Amino acid sequence: MMLKAQAKFHLGQVVRHKRHPFRGVIFDIDPEFANTQDWYDSIPEEARPSKDQPFYHLLAENDQSYYVAYVSEQNLLADETGQPVDHPDLPDLFGDFQDGHYPLHFQMN
Repeated sequence: MMLKAQAKFHLGQVVRHKRHPFRGVIFDIDPEFANTQDWYDSIPEEARPSKDQPFYHLLAENDQSYYVAYVSEQNLLADETGQPVDHPDLPDLFGDFQDGHYPLHFQMN
C-alpha cells in the first residue's frame, strides 16, 4: 500500500504552533511521523498527535531562543503576521524573506 499524504504547508512557509508560543520556517516535511518512539512517548498522552499525518521540521524561534522543532500538521497554523523569522540558520537554506515566505536557495529533487 502506498501512503498518500498531502501536506497542507510548504517549504519556506512561516507557521506558528497552535498551543505553544513559537513560530518557524518549514525546511523539511515527513509524509508521516519519522522521529523516534522515545520522542513520541515524551509527549503527554492527551496531547500526542496521530502519527499518520505530515510532520514538519522547523527553524523555530520564541522569545528566548532559536532551535529546530518537529511538529505535526494538526498543531500548526499559517503565520499571518507577515513578519520574518530571525533564526540564524535561515540564510543557509533560504533566500531573503519575500511576500510572506522564504524561497529555497537550491532546487529539491
